[in-house]
Amino acid sequence: MFIIILLILTLISTAIHIRAEYAGPRILVYIFKPLMTILIILIAVIQPGSQPDIYRYAIITGLVFSLAGDIFLMFPDTRFLSGLVSFLIAHLAYIFAFTWGIGFGLTLYIALPLVVVGGQMFRYLSPGLGKMKLPVLVYLAAIIVMAWQGWEHWEINVQWYTMLAAIGALFFVVSDSLIAINRFRFQFKSARAWVLVTYMIAQLLIAFSV
Repeated sequence: MFIIILLILTLISTAIHIRAEYAGPRILVYIFKPLMTILIILIAVIQPGSQPDIYRYAIITGLVFSLAGDIFLMFPDTRFLSGLVSFLIAHLAYIFAFTWGIGFGLTLYIALPLVVVGGQMFRYLSPGLGKMKLPVLVYLAAIIVMAWQGWEHWEINVQWYTMLAAIGALFFVVSDSLIAINRFRFQFKSARAWVLVTYMIAQLLIAFSV
């Protein structure tokens, strides 16, 4: 029951954040953006687990660094790189979780589509990256590997909770792609809503995978 309450509060926080992004006041963004992730962290902490404890700890570590990234990205003009580094560490934590005890998966039909998508995304973003080209390339490689290993994890251990992590990883790729397009190529009005919704789904699914 408490997890259901946390889930409802997460959805409410997300809705308030989206409304504040477009209609203000800005103070609600500063409150409800980190609150959303804090609630997701609590879901990962308190729910009963089917995964090893080390998996839970790694996922929680990733969520905590995601929270740091959320806070930094509320100030994108001055803290974007700090946010990028925070989320990079989060993805490394997720990669550790997905490969713990089973090793690094090397299934070609899983890797190839993700690598192609990542390569095309970097090619598309490159004209607008400027000095951010190398940091974005490193980050893009990390998130593609994270999604890849999320699906490898499910391929090796076919369970409903590993499927949640795999789908969540893909939603993370979508969310970050929207952020990158909106920042480095062209801005579109609905970007903030789509980014937040896909990000919330990604983190929720990954949290529930414990």
